[in-house]
Amino acid sequence: MELKLKNIEKFVVIGDRVLIRPEESSDRTASGLYLPPGVSEKEKIQSGYVIKVGPGYPIGSQGDDEPWKEPKEPIKFIPLQIKEGDLAIFLRKEAYEIEFEKEKFLIVPQSAVLMLIRNDDVVF
Repeated sequence: MELKLKNIEKFVVIGDRVLIRPEESSDRTASGLYLPPGVSEKEKIQSGYVIKVGPGYPIGSQGDDEPWKEPKEPIKFIPLQIKEGDLAIFLRKEAYEIEFEKEKFLIVPQSAVLMLIRNDDVVF
């Protein structure tokens, strides 16, 4: 699977969120019957490939008694388990759908991801 969007590098994913390209859902059943629009949208669980990953959960700085001042040290983050290229199985109701260059993407918090399938051969 190859991502052909040239402007995807401009995306900055915030916090514990991940940007996912959803897998194409089939509009037919196994026996060949066509499903009406909206049936796949009612599914509770969905899968897709992780395109971008946020930095993680921020850790508060120690001994900062004056929060309005410039921080003396850079913000540190607890990184996410999710990596770019993972196949994520996630809760559909937690996802926010966006469209970019005529392609649909989902923004999903890490807490909504149920499972990852990691294939180190996938390159984006």
